[in-house]
Amino acid sequence: MNGPVLRIEALVGDALTTHLEDLARLRIEVFRDFPYLYDGDPGYEARYLRTYVEAPGSMMVLVFDGETVVGASTCIPLQHETAEIRRPFERQGWDVARVFYLGESVLQRAYRGRGLGVRFFEAREAHARRLGGFEHAAFCGVQRPADHPRRPGDYVPLDTFWSKRGYERRPELTTTLSWKDLDEPGETPKPMQFWTKPL
Repeated sequence: MNGPVLRIEALVGDALTTHLEDLARLRIEVFRDFPYLYDGDPGYEARYLRTYVEAPGSMMVLVFDGETVVGASTCIPLQHETAEIRRPFERQGWDVARVFYLGESVLQRAYRGRGLGVRFFEAREAHARRLGGFEHAAFCGVQRPADHPRRPGDYVPLDTFWSKRGYERRPELTTTLSWKDLDEPGETPKPMQFWTKPL
């Protein structure tokens, strides 16, 4: 059985602002699940998304089902990212001006398993190559213990998917990002692991 015909659009510059609410909605919805367990905060979203709106070279890839945004992915030159994202690379002697950072990829559950995650990576890497001057792409993912009480029995980490895209886990590149987990009284720092790929 065929699913709906989906449309993919890439937005840059001022056009990014037209779908910030959609991206915030999807982030709050999708990141509520394990492993992020994000207890969505519109204020946090506004601060986070401002980085992408203001940075030259950033891009947002959207998936539409009709007129409804059901998936989104972002990317940005690392030099325009927040200090928490840049710092691990700077400490290891990387030239952050030559690293392109891949932000989140969020997709509603009903639309998974159709190759859209691959399309997100392809579109963002192609954008980095069009901009020129970047030697590596990088992203990070949260690290949760194997015995985390909210870990579903059928949870499958994305490590294999990322490896198939050509990304390598970099144990020396780690940082922490803070957000409020479900059932937490406030924000706490979460360990984040970076992966990189030559461009």
